[in-house]
Amino acid sequence: MWIGIVIAIIVVIAILIIAMYNSFVKLDNKVNEAFSTMDVYLVKRWNMIPKLVDVVKAYAAHEKSTLESIVSLRNGSYESMSEADKIKANVELSKGINKMMAVAEGYPELKSSENFIDLSNKLFKVEDEIANSRKYYNGVVRLFNNKTETFPGNILAKLFGFSSKQMFEAESFERNDVGIDI
Repeated sequence: MWIGIVIAIIVVIAILIIAMYNSFVKLDNKVNEAFSTMDVYLVKRWNMIPKLVDVVKAYAAHEKSTLESIVSLRNGSYESMSEADKIKANVELSKGINKMMAVAEGYPELKSSENFIDLSNKLFKVEDEIANSRKYYNGVVRLFNNKTETFPGNILAKLFGFSSKQMFEAESFERNDVGIDI
């Protein structure tokens, strides 16, 4: 009789461990899916930057340092970057885009250029898509991190090699109020 109870307890514990492991795998896959979705929009923006820089260069030749910093951020192979590197590069790229748009404000003929208007509109749409996908990604990462950092999940997470994921957080420049000229 005692052997039956011990075996039943071991089976229940094994089932719980298997269920928790499977939930870690599912959440990890969800985080990867969320990052991949966001990554599509990040790549769109990544590929749009050279075109926008070229248009701005044509009008703002003496703003060379701002444009060169954006181009240097953009150089390199995006595909070979880790998730953390992609997040860091895109934070820096966002800063550069903000600077470039500020430069564009000083050139009325640039702001009225059809190429610039078209690229700006596309960029704003992509930025909106990035923001939406970042919300989803961060929500999934929060669920995953909660599971890996709370008891008893934290024990099993360490045992199976799962660790907390990095959120895609807003930088201080993104938190600033947007100035609108009327």
